[in-house]
Amino acid sequence: MTKHVLIAFDDSDNAMRAVDFVGAHLSIDCRITLFSVLPDTESLCSMQSPELTPYFLEQQTVFCILEEKRKEVLHAAQRQARDCLANCGFPADLITMKSSKREKGIARDIIHEADNGGYDLVVLGKKGHSAIKDFFMGSVSQKVLNGVKKASVLLVD
Repeated sequence: MTKHVLIAFDDSDNAMRAVDFVGAHLSIDCRITLFSVLPDTESLCSMQSPELTPYFLEQQTVFCILEEKRKEVLHAAQRQARDCLANCGFPADLITMKSSKREKGIARDIIHEADNGGYDLVVLGKKGHSAIKDFFMGSVSQKVLNGVKKASVLLVD
């Protein structure tokens, strides 16, 4: 049976469906990690270069406030997901919330965590992009599905 599960999590309905699936179908003795990739906006928010346009400097504070709010929304969604898993019977001490700053890209950061964190299964929601957009751009779920080498990957529709 699967012992350590990574749920790639953002604040989307797709991610919450993945949480619901895990809650309904996996054994409650699994360790669960809710893993989120956060945008790296700290450097942008602290940037004071004279080369910046006056418009950016005027809007920098607003942008940084919105990014901070976005992080708060994501952490609240993680707590909601943790509570959902706990309500399904998963012990609270087996549920971890983990966030990492975006370094290489969302999919590559998830792949790195999955391959280096000792996980047996990666679960993520399948995005509802069109087939044409997926063909040209690729979806995070497709990139993770094809990129993870050390764990199984489950896409939840």
